[in-house]
Amino acid sequence: MKSFFSFPNPVNDASARLVALGVVSLSLLAFVTGWAWLLVPLTYGFLARVATGPRLSPLGRVAVYFGSRHFISWQKFVAGPPKRFAQSIGLAFSLGATLTWIFAGWSSARWILLPLIGAASLEGFAGYCVGCAVFGGLIRLGVVPESVCADCADLSARYRRAGVDVSAVTGDATR
Repeated sequence: MKSFFSFPNPVNDASARLVALGVVSLSLLAFVTGWAWLLVPLTYGFLARVATGPRLSPLGRVAVYFGSRHFISWQKFVAGPPKRFAQSIGLAFSLGATLTWIFAGWSSARWILLPLIGAASLEGFAGYCVGCAVFGGLIRLGVVPESVCADCADLSARYRRAGVDVSAVTGDATR
């Protein structure tokens, strides 16, 4: 049962980006059309991915299928713990929007989707995971033990492996 409620590590980044694009699509559709009921499958998807990875998430299952077969250029394997953390943040926003919709109405709830749309857009279109960056920061601050994800503690090593000039990003020419 413990393996059922697990999250993959490592994670195929192509699948993660496709899930993010699905979240952007669903969130934008709800925001633009006013179809607040779309918050229910959105929230369920985040809950399912936090609890079991893509196993119980329809969007996750589709993303794994297409990500591994059709998005070859996006494929790279990244650490799982920060992706799970990012899904948890998405769950918090989508659940917050759902509860706000139920108790205060759609006119208030819809605005909670904007940060979710922004973060998911960065992940889906640019491959930048806001939740992963926050997770790495929490490790550096000592809030999350480095043993949870040693690779996450120093993102500059990951950027160098990917061929990104870290000094251009950080402004630090000594790296």
